[in-house]
Amino acid sequence: MQLVAVGLNHTTAPVALRERLAFGPDQIGQAVQAARQWFARIEPRGNDESAILSTCNRTEMYAASEVPNALDAAAHFLADFHKVNPSELRPHLYLLPQHEAVRHAFRVASGLDSMVLGEPQILGQMKDAVRVAEEYGGLGTYLHQLFQRSFSVAKEVRSTTEIGAASVSMAAAAVRLAERIFDTIREQHVLFIGAGEMIELCATHFGAQLPKSVTVANRTMERGEALARRFDGRAIRLADLPNELHKFDIVVSCTASSLPLIGLGLVERAIKARRHKPMFMVDLAVPRDIEAEVGRLNDVFLYTVDDLGKVVQSGIESRRAAVAQAEAIIETRVQSFMHWVDDRAVVPLIRDLHDTSEALRLHELERARKLLARGEDPEAVLEALSRGLTAKFLHGPQQALHHAKGDERARLASLLPQLFRGRR
Repeated sequence: MQLVAVGLNHTTAPVALRERLAFGPDQIGQAVQAARQWFARIEPRGNDESAILSTCNRTEMYAASEVPNALDAAAHFLADFHKVNPSELRPHLYLLPQHEAVRHAFRVASGLDSMVLGEPQILGQMKDAVRVAEEYGGLGTYLHQLFQRSFSVAKEVRSTTEIGAASVSMAAAAVRLAERIFDTIREQHVLFIGAGEMIELCATHFGAQLPKSVTVANRTMERGEALARRFDGRAIRLADLPNELHKFDIVVSCTASSLPLIGLGLVERAIKARRHKPMFMVDLAVPRDIEAEVGRLNDVFLYTVDDLGKVVQSGIESRRAAVAQAEAIIETRVQSFMHWVDDRAVVPLIRDLHDTSEALRLHELERARKLLARGEDPEAVLEALSRGLTAKFLHGPQQALHHAKGDERARLASLLPQLFRGRR
């Protein structure tokens, strides 16, 4: 069984490609099932496992498969599912086998592979991905163990290092950028589009600056109203954006929409209605909520998730010691996990040895019982039983040694004493 991780992230691919490879929340379960079917067509006798992690910064597939070239199979699945040319996708993919896949999973869960070093949100996103994979039949022994250990490693890293102590979140970075555009956020009207975890975090950071007003636009009014109430704001429907957008100085968007919610024409009309008063816009969604062409407008300051990532890198130097400590923890846990994987590989062999030994034992025991039933001396029966067991257990190794030649015989001769060295 091969463990693999295949995907792309903010360091290997631009947002334009990441959004093409992103899975919507309603697609992931279907994709997990499709991935298993994809592997099964290549190796029908396999018992493949798969899980998919898709965030604004990464799309990754983790798999445990008996397919001979599982890495290529996984890469082609991602391309096929999203109808992307494999040759276009391949230069941006990382293809990680066995221990490299395990190390990557541990680093992702611990926040070491994030755009914001040490950020905690990825752990929750990973747990959600695992929950969906389990619900749709994607998890088996290998991936279940991989992810449970990933969560354990993440907890150890966060509790024993300072990896997240100085973490600057995307939300905090957005506030810092807004403060470069406006003298004070207290005088600005802020619109949040969406009501998910990232928007909640952004609303908390901007809310701490006491803006003039807070509005939440969401597809579901009930959820939008619940978030708006926390900041003494109001909620509107997404359908109201064409009539409302011009009222806002700051717009932060992060939804799961597969298509842009805010187009160039809509923003042009809003800027005209604002009499060209500047508008600060942050698009944290992948795929993007705001058309990229909006960034070319003179009075609009549009930042994507990648732009904010550059801002948050400024504190990375001070965390090098924490990173080194975290990497050391991860490396130790990788070795432990791979030892478990190696042990799993010999489980069938050990089971066969037990079954064979048990059959031999029962056969000799039955002979001994028959001898005792005929009135044979118990001491002689026990002697015969022990000799019979010894002879049968040694028959296979003796035959193998007898028929082996050259290097093979030398190898067996060195191994057999270790295999039969028991406690006395």
